[in-house]
Amino acid sequence: MRACGLVLCVLLLGGCSTTTDPSYYWQSVSGHLRMVGAARPVDDWVADGRTSEALRAKLRQAQQLRRFAVTELGLPDNNSYTRYADLQRRAAVWNVVAAPDDELKLKQWCFLALGCVGYRGYFDEAQARAFAEQVRHAEPDVEVGVYPVPAYSTLGWTNWMGGDPLLNTFLGYPEGELARLLFHELAHQVVYVRDDTVFNESFATAVERLGGARWQATASEAARAEYARFDERRQQFRALARATRERLQTAYALATRAERLAAKQRAMADFRQRYDALKAQWNGFPGYDPWASQANNALFAAQAAYDELVPGFEALFEREGRDFTRFYDAVRALARLPKDERRAALGSR
Repeated sequence: MRACGLVLCVLLLGGCSTTTDPSYYWQSVSGHLRMVGAARPVDDWVADGRTSEALRAKLRQAQQLRRFAVTELGLPDNNSYTRYADLQRRAAVWNVVAAPDDELKLKQWCFLALGCVGYRGYFDEAQARAFAEQVRHAEPDVEVGVYPVPAYSTLGWTNWMGGDPLLNTFLGYPEGELARLLFHELAHQVVYVRDDTVFNESFATAVERLGGARWQATASEAARAEYARFDERRQQFRALARATRERLQTAYALATRAERLAAKQRAMADFRQRYDALKAQWNGFPGYDPWASQANNALFAAQAAYDELVPGFEALFEREGRDFTRFYDAVRALARLPKDERRAALGSR
């Protein structure tokens, strides 16, 4: 599962969290600035004799995909993804998410300029896990998850600093997966709505899927075959996660807490059994193991943000004649509506 986070540097936001922990502001500021400082123009990397041929090829491929995003999908043409940084770590940030142990509802953390979001991001994994432990200790009836995020978007607000860079945390992805990630992150620069993580992430996921489908028409046969293998596993895992969420939602509608937790235990046991069966079908492919091993309400609720409104956005794309410019205009119009009206227009409760 790709989970593409939206973690903005507090300094650049000019805002503040509802919490008053200065260390969180500092790690946000310093972490983002270190990443920006490590980035160099792609052309410099390509021309550098110390750059490996493998990295040089991936950088060129990323530039081709970026041009495709601009010319074929109407995504922003700015400084984003024209620079590259090797962070010497496996993730750009680590997100902490939390939810009640008998409800699929993410705890919210709020920022002045960004609004409220269902996660809190850290540039250092140890800090993320330490904060997760604080949440567990303070709220025993809350489940917490920590997961790595390969990329995040600054919504185009940092183009004056060079924009969002390509990173070692995702540049090595297969071509189709890299395309989807770039399309997703650039989509966040098209539309962003305060206090509505589900709308924002579902829109970006819809763009990555629609853009990915269009990309396939131009990709090589080998790239399409590789993408098909990845996508089949992704769709199977997402189907299992959706089915489990639906079962958990039914469980959490029961009258008593004891009934809810007992039904939850059965749903989670079924999830683990069905995941093991999927993994055997995939000949042991372990890509979803880290997520599945800590699966809980927080992670299921976080994943739902990327899925819930996607069918509505895809239907809107069809109604707009499969034209990306018209589609983006229609999404911007939805973004101006009250939250309940946006959800109703997209066919969600």
